[in-house]
Amino acid sequence: MMFSDRLLDRLSRARRVAVLTGAGISAESGVPTFRDVEGLWQRFKPEELANVEAFLDNPELVQGWYSHRRSLVSETAPNPGHDALARMQDMFDSFTLITQNVDNLHQRAGSRDVIELHGNIMRSYCIDCGADDVANDDVADVAGAGVDDGIRRCRSCGGLIRPDVVWFGEMLPQDAFAEAESAAFASDVFFSVGTSAAVYPAAALPLTAVENGAYTVEINIEESNIAMYMDEVISGRAGEVLPQLLDSIESVRG
Repeated sequence: MMFSDRLLDRLSRARRVAVLTGAGISAESGVPTFRDVEGLWQRFKPEELANVEAFLDNPELVQGWYSHRRSLVSETAPNPGHDALARMQDMFDSFTLITQNVDNLHQRAGSRDVIELHGNIMRSYCIDCGADDVANDDVADVAGAGVDDGIRRCRSCGGLIRPDVVWFGEMLPQDAFAEAESAAFASDVFFSVGTSAAVYPAAALPLTAVENGAYTVEINIEESNIAMYMDEVISGRAGEVLPQLLDSIESVRG
């Protein structure tokens, strides 16, 4: 794939690069999208499960859904797009990876200090004392420890265990979004990868970069809602485009 001279020139001189990733890059690894349904879960809409009210009303059901989703994610692996971004982080003075995904694939590929706007499905915590519950044991595997009638509870205080993800009606983690916004504001080059830019406030990050003079690039199989504001739109799969872009960056930066 040939990249524009303008993009390669900006990358050759860039000190600060930021990347926002969305569901598209994970879909290439086979991670089901949030609204993919199968079996038992066809009876429910995601909105009926991914909110605090549903969790408090029926914690066993919601915990079961997230256990199912975790098992699906665990069966996937980072793709060449994830790998390319992990390698890219050492090529600039500052490289910030921001993701809307909760699947932990960037970290598994080797990316460090990933800003997770929507949390991480592989983590969980107690809603009462806030204690981390890193084991993410399924009820069937716990052999009674921390489980009450099929409901996972905190081993310290007995509070309900919930996934460390942002649910409908909840705000994004304030510190994470502030850090992401600062990175977008300061970036020389900003990439928007595999996101439809339909969910705010994350969708505003590329526009923040635009407003502050960054060279902005969208990489997606379909144009997003904000494609018209980008300096450049590259049509293609992240797993194919990003490794080739990495090779080009290595060439122009020596």
